[in-house]
Amino acid sequence: TRSEHLFEEAKKYIPGGVNSPVRAYKSVQGTPPFISWADGAHVYDVDGNDYIDYVGSWGPMILGHRHPQVMDALRKALDNGTSFGAPTEIEIEMARLLTDAVPSIEMVRMVNSGTEATMGAIRVARGYTGRDKIIKFNGCYHGHADYLLVRAGSGATTFGTPDSKGVPADFARNTITLPYNNLEAVRETLTREKGTIAAVILEPVVGNMGVVPPRSGFLQGLRELCTQHDTILIFDEVMTGFRVAWGGAQSLYGITPDMTCLGKIIGGGLPVGAYGGRRDIMEQIAPIGPVYQAGTLSGNPLAITAGLKTLQILGRPGTYELLEEHSQYLEAEGKKIAARHTADVSFTRVGSMFCLFFFNGDITDYETAQQCDTGKFNRYFHAMLDQGVYLAPSQFEVGFMSLAHSEEDIDKTLKAMDKAFGKQ
Repeated sequence: TRSEHLFEEAKKYIPGGVNSPVRAYKSVQGTPPFISWADGAHVYDVDGNDYIDYVGSWGPMILGHRHPQVMDALRKALDNGTSFGAPTEIEIEMARLLTDAVPSIEMVRMVNSGTEATMGAIRVARGYTGRDKIIKFNGCYHGHADYLLVRAGSGATTFGTPDSKGVPADFARNTITLPYNNLEAVRETLTREKGTIAAVILEPVVGNMGVVPPRSGFLQGLRELCTQHDTILIFDEVMTGFRVAWGGAQSLYGITPDMTCLGKIIGGGLPVGAYGGRRDIMEQIAPIGPVYQAGTLSGNPLAITAGLKTLQILGRPGTYELLEEHSQYLEAEGKKIAARHTADVSFTRVGSMFCLFFFNGDITDYETAQQCDTGKFNRYFHAMLDQGVYLAPSQFEVGFMSLAHSEEDIDKTLKAMDKAFGKQ
């Protein structure tokens, strides 16, 4: 196929032939389809194959691909130029929208990726508290900063190397990793390390070892412990922000962190990130405070334009209700199909994020996620791909519903699931 030819050519010049590891299909074997174009809920590869897309560029395409209003806004912005390295009025519009929508954000700083957002938030938390150590949770992925690649999820989990080579031990020694959903472990650590923990950072709904929701009381317990110990609570909502609800997981669960990291959807499919929080914390950032962070393309007018238009459309009445209706239908019917074929499947979903685990039981943390049957997932993945359903090529990734997915798309997906389970 042309995809196979391009993959071999790419491997001559790009490590593994891809610019982000999971795209290489190493965990599921085979050749990744090279995508040539997309529209709505579908992507099309260079060999002419049409796929119903549940990857959605790994989350940003909540409206679907090439939404006409987003495309029109981008064309108009492009006529004015691509980047200025100077303030623009549209940045104020984006900042105002984010501070209005996200409960924890009183001020916000735009950056260019989720990794930059988490790096900036942690640096500010350390500067604000005067402390060095942070707590993160096994299986939560917060980007590829050295001190965060410690028991990371997502691509690192897929390849079985959760601790990356090239990370000096001194960089990671101030990062304490704990089991997700284990409040007692956090309580013990904050007590033992009293006065040394700058921040606790987590995905409020984990999306980098599959969809793993918080147990009842876990987020509230974290909020109470962080307040008690004067520790900054950071929600990494790069994936969940405007995905599981307007305002993110913190709106859904009614928990307000001190800081929030955003990305993906707020760029409308262009590179973006943001971090924000309480005004007294954010005023620590240069040029008005002592914590330095900068970026040549931060607040890029194209990314801000696409993101702002995406959020304006999402803010219309009925959008999240429709997403929930379609996501709930896929979950309910998918569970029925799975139950007819096997007991060794667990379907988890929060909002328009979903995951099918090949495991008989509840997935609550990194340790239980690692017990999944990846061989069964791999067979299921290829059976779905052969029937034109494009899923993330890893047991530990997430499926995303978009507003562009039609009932016909979902029914075709369910029929494909029935056949795929039959081949296990």
